[in-house]
Amino acid sequence: MIELQPFTAHDFTQLMEWVDDERLMKEWSGSMFSFPLSEAGLTWYVEGSNDMNDPDVFIYKAVETKTGLTVGHISLGGISQRDRAGRITRVLVGKSTERRRGICQGMVRALLRIGFEDLQLHRISLGVYDFNHAAINCYLKCGFQQEGVLRDVVRHGDDYWSLVEMGILEDEWRALQTPTA
Repeated sequence: MIELQPFTAHDFTQLMEWVDDERLMKEWSGSMFSFPLSEAGLTWYVEGSNDMNDPDVFIYKAVETKTGLTVGHISLGGISQRDRAGRITRVLVGKSTERRRGICQGMVRALLRIGFEDLQLHRISLGVYDFNHAAINCYLKCGFQQEGVLRDVVRHGDDYWSLVEMGILEDEWRALQTPTA
């Protein structure tokens, strides 16, 4: 089982170790950070986050409850109280050896619970590069629907990456919480 805990300066070193190449960083963060990750960049990133009184962005580390180990990173930002909407960003399962174990699904489901129950959001969206089939499958299993594709939105070297836009509404998420008879 995965528990989300606030991401703090104590977690910077581990995240910097995980994001160890430029391509991975671009996949994880878009163009938000420059490579390599630095404490200064991460300090700016967490500034003002995780404030339930002024919700704008929530940044979490994912902890496996059985072992107590931090196994990932995820954030929910772009929160609009007026529209009751938010956007999942910067999803990362830490070590590549930990992937394909359901950690991403656990992280996303935990974040959806926070978004729909604690923050009372109506809609949560995300964007994922079209070549990241494992992530797309994870999001589909969590109830997201594909809403469209933004073609060639990011350039990496000589290649362009397209972004799959996905979203889930509160009623869709609540329907998934009801056990089937």
